[in-house]
Amino acid sequence: MRASCGRPDSSGTDWLVTESGFDPTTADVFETLFTVGNGRIGTRGVLEEGRLGDRSGVFINGVFDHHDAQVRDLVNAPDWLDLAVFVDGTRMDVQSCAVVEHERTLDFRGGVLHRRTVFEDDRGRRTTLRTVRFASLVDPDLCGVRVEITTDSSALVTVESGIDGRRTNLELLPVYPADTVFDPATAWQKWSQSRHLDPVARGEDGDALYLEVRTLETDITIGYAASVCATIPPVRRTVRRGSDRIAEQLDIQAAAGEAVVLDKLVVIGTSRRGRTAVRADALARLAGHRRSGFDAGLAASREVWDNRWADCDVQIVGDADATRAVRFGIYHLLIAADETDPTVNIGAKSLSGEGYRGHVFWDTEVMMLPFFLFTRPRTARNLLEYRHHTLDGARQLARETGTAGARYPWESADTGREECPVQTPDGLNRFWTRDQEIHVSADVAYGILTYLEATGDESVLLDFGAEILFETSRFWADRAEWDEVAGRFALRTVMGPDEFHSHVDNNAFTNHLARWHLQRAAEVYDELAARHPAALAEIVTKIGLLPREPLCWRQVADGIAEPRVVGGVVEQFDGYFERRDVPITEWDGNDMPKYPDGLHHFNCEDTMLLKQPDVVMLMHMLPGEFDRAVKLANFEFYEKRTLHKSSLSPAIHAIMGIEVGDARRAVQYFTRSAFVDLHDNQGNTRDGMHIASAGGTWQIVVHGFGGFRVIDGQMHVDPWLPEGWQQIRFRLYWQGSPIAVAIGHAAATFDLIGDRVEPVTILVRGEPVVLTAGGTTVVQLDKEWAGARNG
Repeated sequence: MRASCGRPDSSGTDWLVTESGFDPTTADVFETLFTVGNGRIGTRGVLEEGRLGDRSGVFINGVFDHHDAQVRDLVNAPDWLDLAVFVDGTRMDVQSCAVVEHERTLDFRGGVLHRRTVFEDDRGRRTTLRTVRFASLVDPDLCGVRVEITTDSSALVTVESGIDGRRTNLELLPVYPADTVFDPATAWQKWSQSRHLDPVARGEDGDALYLEVRTLETDITIGYAASVCATIPPVRRTVRRGSDRIAEQLDIQAAAGEAVVLDKLVVIGTSRRGRTAVRADALARLAGHRRSGFDAGLAASREVWDNRWADCDVQIVGDADATRAVRFGIYHLLIAADETDPTVNIGAKSLSGEGYRGHVFWDTEVMMLPFFLFTRPRTARNLLEYRHHTLDGARQLARETGTAGARYPWESADTGREECPVQTPDGLNRFWTRDQEIHVSADVAYGILTYLEATGDESVLLDFGAEILFETSRFWADRAEWDEVAGRFALRTVMGPDEFHSHVDNNAFTNHLARWHLQRAAEVYDELAARHPAALAEIVTKIGLLPREPLCWRQVADGIAEPRVVGGVVEQFDGYFERRDVPITEWDGNDMPKYPDGLHHFNCEDTMLLKQPDVVMLMHMLPGEFDRAVKLANFEFYEKRTLHKSSLSPAIHAIMGIEVGDARRAVQYFTRSAFVDLHDNQGNTRDGMHIASAGGTWQIVVHGFGGFRVIDGQMHVDPWLPEGWQQIRFRLYWQGSPIAVAIGHAAATFDLIGDRVEPVTILVRGEPVVLTAGGTTVVQLDKEWAGARNG
């Protein structure tokens, strides 16, 4: 049976995202949306043959380099796609030919990108190009593309397939007027370029090609082994070698209507984590995959996708478009996280673009970790282990800023050092986030402790978590300043999550998280002393922890300044209530707030306007520490002053609105979060996915509409569904056991899957419900929605 590109499974369009027709003005957005990956390698969805103005990108998780860049970059690695098709000498691409038909479809159920394009050349001949592209979930170093070429007349079909190491990263965009619009074909040429790769070797091994490069500063070897197999034997094969590119040219004589099918398999290896013999290993594994074949590799990867979706799928019955958007976000979360490597994390643009240079933010612990925590707990642990991998960098940052312990940076790469640029590219504004958003250290602690709560996996503390908690507690204890006049500890010159206000004192979010962090770290110390004294002794010896330090943490925690509260509203920071109260009077086409006249990101300091939730975010993260009346008062006060200039913002407002009984805008906020990239509603999807928003969208469905929250170690469910939704379905892992959940307007159904001996108790609208393994529990939602009591 001949190989075929086939078509995506269209039985459920809520598993597909489709591009119909070629539009150069939106092509770079689809390049981001159509990223294929597996957590180790991400390949932007560029056309195989390229186009003028594309920004192809292949990103290998953990491969960073500095060299001539402003700060460390996630390296734009050699291009494994590198494919050109010629028909009787005419290149098949969107510049050389007319595009008669064009459709690409990302099937995120199987992680496959399908394409069909019909080109017409200047002689009126038509050529159909079909492709199938995937990144393997079985061997995360394997990528593959199948190309099917069919012409309507007999012709010499020439295919040039290579590995292209001529890669750069974007550096600084010159300053242009705000209303400048670039031609899509030249937009990227306006950027400066940073070079990170030095060619090392290229050559052949039988029918396989090999290219090796090395990063200039970090000295990481990257080796690509590639092969092409054609269904019709070529009449000629030629290999072309350059200093940083190697390619093979296949000339194939094809009859009219005869499909020429080529399978390209590529194995990408690196010297990261002490790997040696990169070339030999890549070529050997490529040989194994060639023997198995493209179809076997794709089928094996699809099988793993089936297993992952069994854990992670979310369905919104009654709204297929919403289901598709949520699944699309989950797909990108799954291809952003390496399930096997605890030395890497998820950058703010995942592996789909160069935005934020691949750096890791607090987004991981606050926005994305909950998804992995309750669906793929092993992956969640890996993400936390990255923070241990970079702990020495956090210690160094603390020393450089004159404090004890460990201080995690605002932007992190591979070393744990601060990678946030000092100023904007135009030099006009300072990024104070790098100096003042110190809450990230508490956010890391939050991730560790919420993981422990949800999984019961104490080994996370023994292996690395306690060390992180103790070292970061040292930072807080030293960073807090005693205020003789007020008789309290102050955290001065900080910036909260809001980010419109720098150089503030006693930010409520930062102070409260620091207090919570110190208290919990002291409790962990006591628990380990009682239950695991030998392990604690080992940690104490390793970091030189003194017996008096946990007592000091408690004392500092007890003395940290409390915010002023007026009418139930928690003041965001000292003096916030005295700032200028500027009303929001205009909204954009997405019904989201516009900046008031004359204001922008860097000049809202003297106003009460917020970029994103701050106090409201605190109440979202620690729901058990505030009663509903306080949450409602703060939600109502701060929501009307929030401009949502971060993609993180809508998700938190949707969840908290539902939680306090103010669901009037929950669906709007859900839509803004879920479709931020599918609709490019922030205008910058070309730079990469808003991956934190994908995590936030999952949280809206599960924590918001589903009402699932964990408070004091106890699961709670208090759902609310929009009128047009019939039911939401998802699965959760709790203490090692999966629970299938289906929530409708009238009833909630829970299935505790597996053979767990102990029952699980969950509070449904305040009433305890006991789940037993192997049984289905149906709970009638005959009580008034708990949130509505305060609406």
